[in-house]
Amino acid sequence: MKTALTIAGSDSSGGAGIQADIKTMTMNGVYAMSAITALTAQNTMGVTGISEVTPEFLRLQLDAVFDDIFPDAVKTGMVASTELIETIADVLKEREARNIVVDPVMVATSGAKLLRDDAIEVLEKRLFPLADVITPNIPEAELISGLSIGSRDDMEKAARLIGEKYGCSVLLKGGHSISDASDVLYSATGNLTWFEGKRINNPNTHGTGCTLSSAIASNLAKGLELEDSVRRAKDYISGALAAMLDLGKGSGPMMHNFILLKEDAKGGGK
Repeated sequence: MKTALTIAGSDSSGGAGIQADIKTMTMNGVYAMSAITALTAQNTMGVTGISEVTPEFLRLQLDAVFDDIFPDAVKTGMVASTELIETIADVLKEREARNIVVDPVMVATSGAKLLRDDAIEVLEKRLFPLADVITPNIPEAELISGLSIGSRDDMEKAARLIGEKYGCSVLLKGGHSISDASDVLYSATGNLTWFEGKRINNPNTHGTGCTLSSAIASNLAKGLELEDSVRRAKDYISGALAAMLDLGKGSGPMMHNFILLKEDAKGGGK
């Protein structure tokens, strides 16, 4: 069985972070492993507390995984400090990790910066060059590229600039603000491919970024090419949103296990 490792924070409400990653990886047919960068106290209404692990303990987690079950793909999520980013980069480089998907959780879709400038600099300098693909949203792509993004043409320019600068593929996520959830992929070969989004009227979108990057990593772990990995990941996200799970008082999680419920319905299960 193919394997995938998520390096990210824990979401106590289960909708994002490593919980979303593990659910996604499992539902996409790979064995999921995790290295936790931080514990969070959060729910659908917000985050009330964060407790980071030490760089030394993160290193212990990563070494334990790589020593025993070498991952076929690695996904990184939110990593808040320069020391933790450096630790991750050191291990991934030393271990010659493959199929690395970096979700650069730097800026919220609201525009709020989630990382300090020094951490952003280290993320760009150390992790981006190791990545096979990075998956920024528009605010993050604006920060990385220095460009203002207001159209599909702007998205293409930013994706190309970022990809050429760091020598990796870039999936720039459009979101409803620009292109109705359509994303553009700049591949390391220089090609641009659009993935048109499906409009799904569901306000419960907590964890979509984590889920997309984890689904891509899962597909890469199984040996699929990047374009096909992205396409299948987008289809999975659409299905999880279309299931219309409604939990919590705020922006709730998606139904990561919608495929199982479909199978139950076919078989007459409960």
